[in-house]
Amino acid sequence: MSTTTAPRNKAAGKLGWNLLGLLVFVCAGFPVYWMLNTAFKPARDAIDPDPHFFPRTFTLENFERAFQVADFWGPVGRSLIVSVVVVLIGIVVGMLAALAISRFAFRGRKVVIIGILAVQMVPLVAMIIPVFLLLNDLGQYDKLTGLIITYLTFILPFTVWTLRGFIVNIPRELEEAAMVDGCTRTGAFVRVVFPLLAPGMVATSVYGFIQAWNEYLYALMLMSQQNQTATVWLGNFTTKHGTEYAPMMAGATLMAVPIVVLFLLVQRKMAAGLTAGAVKG
Repeated sequence: MSTTTAPRNKAAGKLGWNLLGLLVFVCAGFPVYWMLNTAFKPARDAIDPDPHFFPRTFTLENFERAFQVADFWGPVGRSLIVSVVVVLIGIVVGMLAALAISRFAFRGRKVVIIGILAVQMVPLVAMIIPVFLLLNDLGQYDKLTGLIITYLTFILPFTVWTLRGFIVNIPRELEEAAMVDGCTRTGAFVRVVFPLLAPGMVATSVYGFIQAWNEYLYALMLMSQQNQTATVWLGNFTTKHGTEYAPMMAGATLMAVPIVVLFLLVQRKMAAGLTAGAVKG
């Protein structure tokens, strides 16, 4: 009796988890599907009080309209520059800071760790006025450099904390063994720690890029309309005559393409980095 009941319970439990996973997937994926659905349907169908889950006719007019509303490539280019620079600076500085916190004992180490956590707890909305006044005094208002510095204030702490977790999980014995074999501390880090840390750096870089690419509040408050980023550019579809939902969804789809492409490319590199790290470990 028990031998037959156990497999049934196991199968029922597996089915329950699969259904739960399917429910989570539907809830998370439906907004993306509806964005694509609205982007490829005629504009009149987007405001139809009786919506259809499948577009009755496909059209590319919304994408043409998205390119005509305002300058598209300018905001996208500025968002790309800001996101890439933030990721590069954040990953380099964050890696060095995480290495120092994880591998070296110095006075005030705990204070630094607590400070990193405290910064992440502060809501971004609460800092908008001080940041605006500070950038204005420094002459960085309405400049990409000022926006990059602002983004680093909340992306860099997360980068440091995340990379610290990866470094802590790498045994010190690997570095010590490399140093016994004749490597310097720097050489041991480059040859042993860095390959094992690469997957964590890639994952952290993806998060930082997405955060910088999708940020809206600071880009709206700190940049003028001439220097607006891609997220603020979507606001051009809201006019005094109403909101053009179909072209807006087409613009949002265009904005999502770089993120999707980046994730697909990086996903392979993450898998390769994990495999290489396991072999070298």
